[in-house]
Amino acid sequence: MEERGGYGQFCPVSMASEVLCSRWTTLVVRELLCGSTRFNELRRGVPRMSPALLSKRLKELEKAGVIVVERSAGGGVEYRLSQSGEDLRPIIMDLGVWAQRWMESRLSLKNLDPSLLMWDMQRNLALDHLPSRRCTVQFLYPELSGGQKRWWVVIENGKVDLCNFDPGHELDLLVRSSLHTMTAVWMGLTTVREELKAGRLEVDGDPALIRNLPEWLGLSKFAPVQRMVS
Repeated sequence: MEERGGYGQFCPVSMASEVLCSRWTTLVVRELLCGSTRFNELRRGVPRMSPALLSKRLKELEKAGVIVVERSAGGGVEYRLSQSGEDLRPIIMDLGVWAQRWMESRLSLKNLDPSLLMWDMQRNLALDHLPSRRCTVQFLYPELSGGQKRWWVVIENGKVDLCNFDPGHELDLLVRSSLHTMTAVWMGLTTVREELKAGRLEVDGDPALIRNLPEWLGLSKFAPVQRMVS
């Protein structure tokens, strides 16, 4: 892995840590487990990671046999987990379960990131609770500025596109809240209904989309975890 001394122990935990415990590595694996295969997709899942470091981590994971790199004749590159990488799924998920259960909610909501939140949300929408026609939903975070303030999610033909510029489609639903509120909803720290009742979440548009919002919005895979701390 990195050019540094190892732990010098035969313990399997030590050996696994030499592969996985360098900065950002577990998050790169998380993104691969979530279905990202292309470099730019991975970058959207780790927006604060530099492209150079992401490239380095991918090379390290390939060398360790955790991923395989597929190159097409047209020059495209995709990164996929090997069987070794797939075996990390319960380990990575259990890390998230542990944090959701034992880390305070104020720590969960300390480092807010709209691009990461929206990327996570768009790939976890429950499409079976949405109409078969094209739907365009705008998420508005009034306290933010520039390209972080407005986000559009377009659902069409079973595919979901995310952009932070107006795609030019008629808007079906506007969802307005603070980034803190939407992140709390997504993480299961509160609910859509609670935030609507409190006035911290506002929706305007198609009545059916509003009525089914708690179903189609989906939540983080860790949201159902019972928390042991507030």
